[in-house]
Amino acid sequence: MEYPSRMAGACAPPPLFLPPRSDRLPLIREAFGLEWLTIGWMTVEAVVAIWAGVTVGSLVLVAFGLDSVIELASAGVLMWRLSVELRHGQKFSERAERITSRIGGGLLFVLAAYVTVAAMWQLWTKTGEEFSWPGFLVALIAIPAMRYLAKRKIAIAEKIGSRALRADAMEAVTCGWLSFVVVVSLTAQWLVGAWWIDGVGSLAIVYFLVKEGREAWFGDQCECCA
Repeated sequence: MEYPSRMAGACAPPPLFLPPRSDRLPLIREAFGLEWLTIGWMTVEAVVAIWAGVTVGSLVLVAFGLDSVIELASAGVLMWRLSVELRHGQKFSERAERITSRIGGGLLFVLAAYVTVAAMWQLWTKTGEEFSWPGFLVALIAIPAMRYLAKRKIAIAEKIGSRALRADAMEAVTCGWLSFVVVVSLTAQWLVGAWWIDGVGSLAIVYFLVKEGREAWFGDQCECCA
C-alpha cells in the first residue's frame, strides 16, 4: 500500500494555514463528505469486528473494532471543525483547527497505547484467535476502503493546510494497516496456527502512531527537519 509509505516519508505536517485559494470551499465540502463516508463505514466495521472478536475470543478483532470506534470519534470532531469553516469562513476556523488537531493527536496516542497493551498481553499469554469469516471479510474490505479515504484526506489536508485532517487521515492509514494485520493473522492462524503474528504485526505500527500523534498534538517538525 503506497499511502503509508508516503506519509512515513513526510518530514513535517503541512502548515496550519495557507493563503486563500479559490477551490478551498469545494475542498472543505469534499472533506465533509469523506467524513460522512468514514462514519458510515466505521459504524459497520466497529459492530462487526467487536461482535466477531468477542464471539471467537479474538484480541486482534476486538482491537480492530475499538480502532473503528476511535475513528468514529475523530470523524465526529472533524465534522465539527469543517462545519465551523463552512458556516463562518477560514478565519473563524483557526481555533477549531487547533482544538481538533490536538484531539486527533490524543486519539492517536490512545490507539498506540491500546495496541501496545493488547499485543504485549497476547504475546505474554501466547494466545491466538480463532478464525472468523465476518471479521475476515470486514477487514478485507477495509483495506481498499481505508486506502481511498486516506489518500483523499491527505491530498485535501495538504491543500488546505489542516493538521487536524491529516491526523484523521493517519487514523485511516492505521486502520488500513490494522486491516492487513487482521487478514494476515487470521489467515496464518487458520492455516498454520501462527498465534504470534497479530501481536508482532500490531507492535510494528506503534512508533508510526506516536510520531504522527506528536506532530498533530504539538504541530511541530520532526527531528530530521530541526
